[in-house]
Amino acid sequence: MGAIQLKNVTKKFGDQMVIDDLNLSIEDGSFTVLVGPSGCGKSTTLRMITGLDEPTSGDIYIDGKKINDLTPGKRDIAMVFQNYALYPTMTVRENIEFGLENKKVPKEERKKRVQEICEVVGLTQYLDRKPATLSGGQRQRVALARAMVKQPKVFLMDEPLSNLDAKLRGQMRVELIGLHKKLGTTFVYVTHDQVEAMSMADDIVLMKDGYIVQQSSPRELYNNPNCVYAAQFIGTPQMNIVKDILPEGMQVGFRPEKVYLKEVEEEHVEISAKIATKEMLGSEIIYSLDSPAGKLMAKSDYEAEDESTLKLSIPVKNMYLFDKDGKRITLDDERRLMIHAGFAKLAGREV
Repeated sequence: MGAIQLKNVTKKFGDQMVIDDLNLSIEDGSFTVLVGPSGCGKSTTLRMITGLDEPTSGDIYIDGKKINDLTPGKRDIAMVFQNYALYPTMTVRENIEFGLENKKVPKEERKKRVQEICEVVGLTQYLDRKPATLSGGQRQRVALARAMVKQPKVFLMDEPLSNLDAKLRGQMRVELIGLHKKLGTTFVYVTHDQVEAMSMADDIVLMKDGYIVQQSSPRELYNNPNCVYAAQFIGTPQMNIVKDILPEGMQVGFRPEKVYLKEVEEEHVEISAKIATKEMLGSEIIYSLDSPAGKLMAKSDYEAEDESTLKLSIPVKNMYLFDKDGKRITLDDERRLMIHAGFAKLAGREV
């Protein structure tokens, strides 16, 4: 089994605090993605689980067993890196088998495991080739097979798809999801890419400045962000945030796909806006709009004329309310009235 727990973990590099009193639980068999911008501490967290970095304080457990003092080789984990780290002089078979040889696994057992894993990841026909003759996606599969053949409790992956082109990244995401379902093993995956996080994870851990902002399912994170940071990190384009129209510094948020370029029947607010730019994305168009509330984004299948002035309709039920510090607050009846009053004031302003 591969349940992971970090308790009160702190990591400093010199005087710089990178991880501050982190508490994290990862369920056995889950596909958990640590996501956030560069420098948020996600890779450092992963490296502490592997044993490549030691925590300054705090404890790390796998299946209830404290592993702080165990070397990486004794933690029953496998790591897949961004750069694949394959041996160029070895064949695919030798690369995959190398770790098993070091563990003194008998030859027949090694051969059986390599064959089984290569059938799973589609490498059987490439076993006698060198890494230099393979595509980026094939080399990534070799790195995965080398990790899988160890039959670890936990797979740890640090931005494994970042060196691939967009099309191949999409294909590999699908393959990784399929592999996780086949293996049923705990996957912990680090990325800065929200698309990877949302499409692959059972559980997302959104990080910022060395702490966890929100941990939840992709759907919950999208529908119920707990702060402005979470709301704007997930979703493309990011959530619109309107300031300075409500009392006590409260902020109103709404997603571009919930901005309608025509009037709707349900309870809504209206605001005029001019089209600044628009991007055609097949069935959808992303609009950048100038409005009395500032720059807004809209995502719609409705095609408006260039340079035209639009009347936007935003359903109140699709709005999010945050306090002056960016923390989510309840949208009750009193605050709904405040929103209507705030947007009514904007109606008299020029675009």
